[in-house]
Amino acid sequence: MNPVRKIYCRIYQNVLHLALPFLPYRKPEILPSIFSLADLFLSKDIQSVLLITDKSIRSFGLSQPLEADLKEKGIQCIVYDDTVPNPTSENVEEARKLYIQNHCQALIGFGGGSSIDCAKAVGARIARPKKSLAKMEGILKVLKKIPPLVAIPTTAGTGSETTLAAVIVDSKTRHKYPINDFPLIPRYAVLDPYLTKTLPPSLTATTGMDALTHAVEAYIGNSTTKETREDAVKAIQLIFMNLAKAVNDGNDLDARKNMLEAAFLAGNAFSQSYVGYVHAIAHSLGGQYNIPHGFANAVILPMILEAYGSSATKKLAQLASVSGTSHALDEKQRAKDFIEAIKTMKKTFGIPDTFSQIKEEDIPALAKQADHEANPLYPVPMEMDTRELETYYHQLMEGHHGS
Repeated sequence: MNPVRKIYCRIYQNVLHLALPFLPYRKPEILPSIFSLADLFLSKDIQSVLLITDKSIRSFGLSQPLEADLKEKGIQCIVYDDTVPNPTSENVEEARKLYIQNHCQALIGFGGGSSIDCAKAVGARIARPKKSLAKMEGILKVLKKIPPLVAIPTTAGTGSETTLAAVIVDSKTRHKYPINDFPLIPRYAVLDPYLTKTLPPSLTATTGMDALTHAVEAYIGNSTTKETREDAVKAIQLIFMNLAKAVNDGNDLDARKNMLEAAFLAGNAFSQSYVGYVHAIAHSLGGQYNIPHGFANAVILPMILEAYGSSATKKLAQLASVSGTSHALDEKQRAKDFIEAIKTMKKTFGIPDTFSQIKEEDIPALAKQADHEANPLYPVPMEMDTRELETYYHQLMEGHHGS
C-alpha cells in the first residue's frame, strides 16, 4: 500500500480507537431458554412478533417449541423462513413486508448468523424506511432505534447475537457488505445449548473456527481495549478446550454451552476491536460464490496470519501462551506454533486450504471488494491494498502450487 494511503488508514483507525470509550456499546441481556421469551414479550405488551429463520431450522423442528409456546401464551408469531446462507437484500425486503403486513412489534433472529443478520437488516429498514440497505453500508448509517430484537443462535460461531454488524448480499450485484451501527446490537440473546445439538459435525467445526477467527483478528488488531483482549483470550481458550469435543460428540452439552459462550465473547471482542483481512476476503467469496462464511474464515485464517509476518508475531505468541498451544521460549517460535495449531485443527476437521469456486478472471474484482471493505476501517497489523490482496486469492485457488 502506498505510504499516503497507509497514513490515512492509520489516522482513521486511531480516531475510532480514541472514540471507543465514548461510543454506546452495550451487551445483550442473556436469557437461558427460549421459554423465557413469552413472559418477556407480555411484560412489554408485545402481541405480535416476526421470527426470521431458514428452511433447515424449520425442517429440524428447532423453532417449533418456541412457536407453540408463543401461540399458547396468546402471542402471534409470524414466520419468515426463506433466509439463505449469506442473506440477501431480497430476503430482507420480503421479511420486512411480512412485519408490516402483520403489525409486528418485535423481531426474532433464530438460526445461524444469516438469520440473525437478516433480522438486524429488517430492523434497520423498518427504522429507516426511506433509506436503502446499500445506503447503510459502512458505519453509523442507521442511527435510529430498531424494533426490539431477540437473537437465538443455533450455531456457536458468528457472534451475531452480540454484535453491531449485519452482513448482507445485494441480490442484483452480489456485492457483500457490512452494516455497522449500535442500534443493531440485539436487546436479548438466548444462549441455549440444546438448540445446537442437531448441528452436524462439519458445521460445528466451521462455525467454531469462525468464532476463533473473530477472537484472533480482534486480538491482533490495533484497536483493542483491556475488555476486548480479555474477551478474545477467554474465547480462544474455550475454543481450544471445547471445539473438538463438540465436533466429536454433539450431545456433549457442556462443550456446546462453552462454545456458545466462546462465540458470544468473540462477538463482543470484534464488535469493538473489529476484524481484518480474513473477513474481508471471506465476505467477497461469500458474495460471489455463496461460500458459507464460517467455512471461508476457517480456510483462510492461517494463510493471512502467516502473511502478517513480524507485525503480528508478538500478539500471536501471547495467544500461543494463553491457549497452551506452545511453551517455546522464543517468541517467533510460539507465534509459528499457534498458527500450526490452527492448521492442525483444520486438518483434523477435514477443512481444505483452497476453494474450487475461485476463477482467475474474478480475482481483481474480489480483491477490490476486500480492499474496499477493510480499508480504512479494519485496524489490521499490516495494511494491504488491492494488488497485494490479489496474491492471496491466487493462493486460495484450487490447484495453486505454492508453499
